[in-house]
Amino acid sequence: MKRVALSTLAQQLPEYLREAAGEQLVITRNGRPIGVLIGFASEDDWFDYRIAEDPRFAQRVARARQNIRRGKGRRLEQVPP
Repeated sequence: MKRVALSTLAQQLPEYLREAAGEQLVITRNGRPIGVLIGFASEDDWFDYRIAEDPRFAQRVARARQNIRRGKGRRLEQVPP
């Protein structure tokens, strides 16, 4: 992860947005991290990010894992096509 000073980011935002599509950038103030700039190379990347950060999705995954541990799940091979 690359680090960039807030003052530099403010002056060159378009350039850093393009760069953030390939890797996250840690934003710093006085050398200390204060945030992260995340870019998206495509609409699919934006969609994936929204799902990954949605607490409702995380709750559904947690419930599904609990059900599997309780024996209430099915193996993928058991699901009809």
